[in-house]
Amino acid sequence: MASSTVTSSQPERPPRPNLAFRRLRGRRSPAEFAALVRRAAREIGERVSCDARYVGRVEAGEIRCPNYAYERVFLHMFPGRTLADLGFAPRSSVRGRAARTAPRALGAGGAREVVAGYPGEPQDQHHAHDPYDPHEVCDPQGPYPYDHPNHEESDVLRRAFMTGGATVAAAALGPLGLTPHTVPAPRRSRRPGSTEATALEEAVRRIRLLDDRHGADGLYRRAAAPLRAAYALLDAGATRQSTVERLHTGAGELAISVGWLAHDSGRFDDARSHYAEALATARMTGDEGLEAHAFCNTAFLARDAGRPREAVRAAQAAQRAARPLGSDRLNSLLALREAGGWAGLADRTGCARALARAQALFARGRSGADPEWMSFYGEAELEGLEAQCWSMLGDWPRASRHAQRAADLQDPHFTRNIALYTAELADDLAREGRPDEAAEAGMRVLSLLDQVQSSRIQTMLAGTARVLLPHRRAAGVSDFLDRHKAYPRIAGA
Repeated sequence: MASSTVTSSQPERPPRPNLAFRRLRGRRSPAEFAALVRRAAREIGERVSCDARYVGRVEAGEIRCPNYAYERVFLHMFPGRTLADLGFAPRSSVRGRAARTAPRALGAGGAREVVAGYPGEPQDQHHAHDPYDPHEVCDPQGPYPYDHPNHEESDVLRRAFMTGGATVAAAALGPLGLTPHTVPAPRRSRRPGSTEATALEEAVRRIRLLDDRHGADGLYRRAAAPLRAAYALLDAGATRQSTVERLHTGAGELAISVGWLAHDSGRFDDARSHYAEALATARMTGDEGLEAHAFCNTAFLARDAGRPREAVRAAQAAQRAARPLGSDRLNSLLALREAGGWAGLADRTGCARALARAQALFARGRSGADPEWMSFYGEAELEGLEAQCWSMLGDWPRASRHAQRAADLQDPHFTRNIALYTAELADDLAREGRPDEAAEAGMRVLSLLDQVQSSRIQTMLAGTARVLLPHRRAAGVSDFLDRHKAYPRIAGA
């Protein structure tokens, strides 16, 4: 997308179709070929989120050179061939000027300075997990490599982004390619186009990835700037209707993502405002998928905010919006949202019926109709949400069994969810009358809080500590209480 480092005199280069890669696909559909790529990745221990859209981007020439993970997978699939044989450009030919200057930037200011400068490596960054596998997560796709070569993410940035912890993760939101200074000013003739829409979609993916790993508290404030820029792009207007639709959907999804960060960090009023904004965007454009997503999150927020009847109504509205979409997994999650509302109303029968419906829909499996944002929803999340329902109904033994399964099933990538499920387990065990096991689970949560910043989790853990106070003499409880008391609190937790 446009940047202060790229002048408007630089023409956009149209992609050149990758015919060699297309021939290798043969008669397989893009989705079938993507499944083969994911399978090959697992064979060599890589995890890539290849889908039909990614295959289409490669064949259209939008991905001129794959990232290193995809390179290893492709060379494994087609032994004896080089990247050139597969129709890709040499890595050196697509490396931008900023990437070549990155070592000097690193030497001057370290990883944080490189993150702030967003040095470029124009390779595809779509290199993480399979969005159709509930135990994996879809990492963000990088900006299209033919847009402007010096906008892409360098190896240094990637390492800082993936391993730098919550502080660097929050800093990584700055160079999403969607900041206020990149929004076209009214006097400029160039309107937002596909590059801006792509950057907006990328912002959503990155925020979700960072939340999966680090929780919401360190991210919420930084995520607000891309959201403001997104709505400024809408105000600027786009020429093509397809771009207008992408911008609206992207802005709505970004509003939901920022709303979730507010929700998880205890800012319920902010979250409600963001979800309402996303819902309004969905209604204006007739986007049923976005509407279902907005109602889904609104239902979850209403449950947490102590408005269970609103949670039921919002979940049912989400199910109505989702009917034309044909995703059993989405309807399964929406049934769980409804179950949470019924549990909040102490309606055990209504809750059990919704849970049964959620489980039956989940058992039908995944499909291509499943929204990308649902990459988090697998068996672990199903178990975790059911545990929350039984906990609200006061059935602690059943709640603890489901919470334990959720923690056991969760992929290690979802650090925040592992901490959440384990905190749920600790609380359920404490209320069930098993203080020693509760303290042990609580200690596991405390060990994860260096990586995860979530007011929700800290609030849950504080409740568990209060329940365990009368059991200080039980094995391990005193140690947990002392460590919990010494642990620094997030404001508002």
